[in-house]
Amino acid sequence: MRLKGKVALITGGGTGIGTAIAKRFIADGAKICITGRRQAVLDKVAQSLPAETVATCSGDVSKYGDIERMVEMALKFEGRLDVLVNNAGIDPGGTITDMDQEIWRRVIEVNLTGSFLTMKASIPHMIKGGGGSIINISSLGGLRCLPGMPAYCTSKAALNMLTKQAALDYGPFKVRCNAVCPGATRTEMLEEALSPLTETLSTDVDGVFACISSNVPLRRVATPDEISGICSYLASDDSSFMTGSVLLLDGGASVVDVSGAALSSAGVNWGVT
Repeated sequence: MRLKGKVALITGGGTGIGTAIAKRFIADGAKICITGRRQAVLDKVAQSLPAETVATCSGDVSKYGDIERMVEMALKFEGRLDVLVNNAGIDPGGTITDMDQEIWRRVIEVNLTGSFLTMKASIPHMIKGGGGSIINISSLGGLRCLPGMPAYCTSKAALNMLTKQAALDYGPFKVRCNAVCPGATRTEMLEEALSPLTETLSTDVDGVFACISSNVPLRRVATPDEISGICSYLASDDSSFMTGSVLLLDGGASVVDVSGAALSSAGVNWGVT
């Protein structure tokens, strides 16, 4: 019960990693408010959780008025806000020359500006309550480039820097801010994005995930539950001296030399003549 007595606001809490975080936080003793654009999806998650531990608030994180409602809903629990998890995000693809300007704008608005606005609305309440923890769900794509994903990767790279800036500015007020960078994680969003590859690779979705993780040291993708554990740690007092960190949860993907991995996949032993 490391989060007993804490109140958390989790954006994008209706699916994937957000839902896993919501369930973990409640299991660890917190009360939570989950947000998202679809009320029916939020209600389904809330109904699966213990009564009086979860509130819901539909809205768009790119709209400050909606964010104010989200924060106010969280404050109804105990009149305080201890933890903010910025998880809401979108990931449309397209190269720089192919991407419509409106899509670029929307990705930046949701993935980056949305986190800025939720922090803007939440931090004063954290300071008033004596401190708090902000957890920004970034991505390995914020540290490494993904083909045809300039908006997504740029938004997550900027979110990592925003995390460090918030840690610097609000550390004196006992507000901590850290980023978590998952690698490939088996969420509904990623399954949908990769489903067209089943025909290209002549396999099913499981085969696609096996393919994309074939050179990852752990040889698999993550589950949402595996991301929730580190978030619980960052939300708790166990991480009380951690702020400004950008943490990788990628199964070791970031340590791989892609050229060497390609040779290995082709059956070539690196360095053997």
